[in-house]
Amino acid sequence: MKNFTYTIKDAKGLHARPAGLLAKEAKQFNSKIIITVNGKTADLKHIFAVMSLGIKCATTVTVTIDGEDEDVAALALEKHIKANL
Repeated sequence: MKNFTYTIKDAKGLHARPAGLLAKEAKQFNSKIIITVNGKTADLKHIFAVMSLGIKCATTVTVTIDGEDEDVAALALEKHIKANL
């Protein structure tokens, strides 16, 4: 199991477009990928689940990856989040 935390820097938070791109990135991997914020969790592969968390700017999220390709997935998702959020 791999995980990382990140504080959202985008002034609009995690809104529809970046949530969609993030879900698309997560779907490339076989591992189970969960995003957690303020005690709530969502499957990162499902855009509506991610958006339901209402992630705002300056909110810290934790992404947990568990599965056969967790190492590659963790690196790719962390890179994607840092570049886009």
